[in-house]
This record gives sequence, C-alpha cells and structure tokens, in this order.
Amino acid sequence: MINSSISSPSAFAGGRHAHAVILAIVTLDAIGISLVMPIVPGLLREVGHTGELGWRFGAFLSLYALMQFLCAPVLGALSDRFGRRPVLLVSVGGAAIDALFMAFAPSLWMLFVGRAIAGMTGANMAVASAAIADLTPEHQRARWFGRMGACFGLGFIAGPAIGGVLGDHGVRLPFVAAAALNGITFLVGLLVLRESRPPALAAKPFDRGVLHPLAPLRWAAGFPALLPILGVFLVLVMVGEVAGTTWVLYGEDRYAWNSTTIGLSLACFGLIHAVVQGVVAGPVVERWGERVAIAIGTLSDCTAYALIAFATQGWMALALLPLLCMGGIGQPALQATLSRRVGEAEQGRLQGVLASISSLASVFGPLVISSVYFAFRVRFPGVVWLAGAVLYLLCLPILLGKAMSVRAEGQANS
Repeated sequence: MINSSISSPSAFAGGRHAHAVILAIVTLDAIGISLVMPIVPGLLREVGHTGELGWRFGAFLSLYALMQFLCAPVLGALSDRFGRRPVLLVSVGGAAIDALFMAFAPSLWMLFVGRAIAGMTGANMAVASAAIADLTPEHQRARWFGRMGACFGLGFIAGPAIGGVLGDHGVRLPFVAAAALNGITFLVGLLVLRESRPPALAAKPFDRGVLHPLAPLRWAAGFPALLPILGVFLVLVMVGEVAGTTWVLYGEDRYAWNSTTIGLSLACFGLIHAVVQGVVAGPVVERWGERVAIAIGTLSDCTAYALIAFATQGWMALALLPLLCMGGIGQPALQATLSRRVGEAEQGRLQGVLASISSLASVFGPLVISSVYFAFRVRFPGVVWLAGAVLYLLCLPILLGKAMSVRAEGQANS
C-alpha cells in the first residue's frame, strides 16, 4: 500500500520530484563528508607534531561514530515528531559551521572537538532514510534505498577526488571546501525541501524517553523478528569498517600512493558503488528477493577482502574495486527487509536504530582494526582484510539458513 504522505499537501513536491530533492541533498552531504577523507592522516601528523599516528587515527575515526551512535536515534525520533525538514536543515547548517571550525583549529584537541561536532551533524542519514520510507511504497523501498546509497556513492566520486587534489596543496583546504558544499546543501534544503512526515504523526504525543540514546535499541529489542537481522546488520557494518579504516593507510604503506591517488581510488569506488546500488540492487531484490541479494553482497565482499589481503601491486587492489562494490547490493536489501517489519509511524525510529547500530560498530571497529593493523603493519598488513573475510563468512549461516526466511514470511503474512 502506498504511503498516504505521498498525496498529503504537507508532503514534498510529490512523486519522483520529492525523491529527487532528498537524493540531491544526500549527494551534496556525501561530498561534504568525503572531501576530508584523503587528508586525515596528514592532518593528524601535522597538528599532532608526530610521525606515528598510533591510537590517534583510530580514535579520530571512532569519535565521529560515537557521536553518531548517540545522536542518530535522537534525530530519527525527533524527525518523527517535529518533521524531517527542520532536523535535516539544522544538521546540515551545523556541519557547514563545524567544517570552518576544523579548517582553522590550531591544536589536536580542538580537531577532536570538531570531529565530535561533525559526528553529531552527520547523523542525518537516518532522517533522509525515513523521508524516503515516507514517500515510497513498501515493494519499492529496496530500489530507492539503493538509489540513496548510489547518490551517497556519487558524492564519494567528487568528494575524495577534490579533497585529494586540494590536500596536496594544503591539508586544511578540504575543510574550507566542505564548509562551502554544506552551505550549498543548506540553501537547497531551505529553498526546495518540503515536509514528508505523515500528518498523523504530528498529532501524536511526544515521548521524551525516545531522546535517550539507548531507547531505540530497547524499542528494537521488543520485536523478536528484528533481532537476528539486526545482528547480521551489525556484523556487516563492523566488517565494512575494515575498508573504511585501512584503505588510506594500506595504500600509503603497501603501494606508496599519494593523496591524489588515494582520492582518485576513493572516487572510483564511489562511481562503481553508485552504479551497483542505483542500477543493480533494486532489480536483483525484485527478481530474486532480499535474502539472495544480501547473500550475493556478502560473498562478493568476502572474496574481495581475501584477495586484497594478498594484492602486492596497487593496480591489483584497484582491479578488485568492482568486486568490492558488489557488496553494496546487500545493504539496501537488508534495509528494506527491516523497513517492512515496522509501521509507518516508526520509520524514523527504525532508521535511527540502524544508524545507531552502524555507529556503534564504527566506534569500536576503527579502534580495534587500526590497533591490529599497526601491530601487523610490518609483517603482514593484509591481516585485517583476512579477518574481515572471516567475519563475513560468519554471517552466511543466518543469511542462507531457513530461520530468516521463515521469520520474513511470517511477518509478511501477519
């Protein structure tokens, strides 16, 4: 059944135009975030006055995730009560101000403060996902979640490429560019964005208990059918942190890549990932089902991780990017599976839970992964990629077993 908010006068511009506005904001948001990725190691070395990154690199990445863990569920719940538009505008505007702050932060502790604020403002993907769920029939949500992931990937085409080039001329320049792009995103949202939240939600009394960071997780625990799938989601996100944490370091250490090469490699990843999620994921789910799509994505990532661990030349790692990006099929399928298991009034809360789980994995993932990486950096830096492949394999019994399909059918028929 089509969500009633599509025909509501308070909805976005309507139809595909409504989706286009959200996807444009997600794209600009991704560019603003990814601009700074290629220069993080160099920035920490310069400001920290140290040649060895050690714990600082993992802590810098984890701090962002920690703030997302604390704030994403709150933003999702607030958007259920007060609307998607105001929450998105405040978060994007805050991101622009924070990027300027980090562009001129003179000390390491101030960079960490800025990173914490960036995590708070960057927790808005849950709100964007809830808006997509508002506007989309259930049977098309995997397709549109995939397109949203594709737009995020498109942001990673331009963002790291520009950031890498700017970073070779100054490690602070990408932050200035990020501030400008977030400012553009804010203006687009202010001028074009309309509200998508179903009007009935505005009349519901607001439960202040949802503002507690752990409240959405307790809420999710009340849905037994959700728990095994949420567990798989947690593992997949945790393993995904291997690539996000080590790609820059791995490229520098093993292949002697500079900032420009790293930025271009991330841009290539974004392009291929966008094609996979925007063009491939939806049709695969609609033809073979969500469980098969999740399994394809998991096996693709698992194989790519194992091969990257032993790739001795930079071109080998780059050649594996298409296989690595095929893992992008799994996330929109899993997101759609979970979205169908809650009511229309709880989409924001659910997306907040998913963002919270992602952030929780991202809190501990970079700390553990970077520690393991630096411990084996000289002997065998590929050990973290192999460990990631093993963790992917642990998902297969749940993904391919009968338990998930039985629960899915039972929920769909209830």
